[in-house]
Amino acid sequence: MNSAQLVENEYSGGFATYVREAGDVNLIEELEISLHAFIKFVQNIPMDKFDYRYAEGKWTIKDIIQHIIDTERIFAYRALRFSRFDKTPLHSFEENDYAANTNAGGRSIQDLLTELSAVRHSNLLFYKSLSEEQLKAIGTASNNQISVRALGFVIIGHQKHHQKVFEERYL
Repeated sequence: MNSAQLVENEYSGGFATYVREAGDVNLIEELEISLHAFIKFVQNIPMDKFDYRYAEGKWTIKDIIQHIIDTERIFAYRALRFSRFDKTPLHSFEENDYAANTNAGGRSIQDLLTELSAVRHSNLLFYKSLSEEQLKAIGTASNNQISVRALGFVIIGHQKHHQKVFEERYL
């Protein structure tokens, strides 16, 4: 399943940015490939940069990695609900509240990457288990329609977006 196979009604709003960011890739393959590429990228960042903020009030690289983990969990939860044909609309979440209530700064980069890897591997197995019908299931999150398979591309695109932020503002 490639992102080019998504149809117009499968995602909208802010989700479109992340679907585009994922690129025209195979969902299952890119869930795995992008994880390994991200880990390799982060492991090449100088140690003194992990707690760096490019401006007052901005997150550190550790904060952003924790944000990627938290957000992937939320997107995967949405995908689980929708894949089980739960039509309950799901609310948005306030990323700044989440970031303010983590211990990312007190964690090692290796712990953060290990957690990201565990979350992604769990989600990879989840996505591999879904039928075509489940992948196409649509629900409402943050007042926008989105399919299960589009959420998979959102996970990928969200991670890629933040990697670009690292490159542009932190390194």
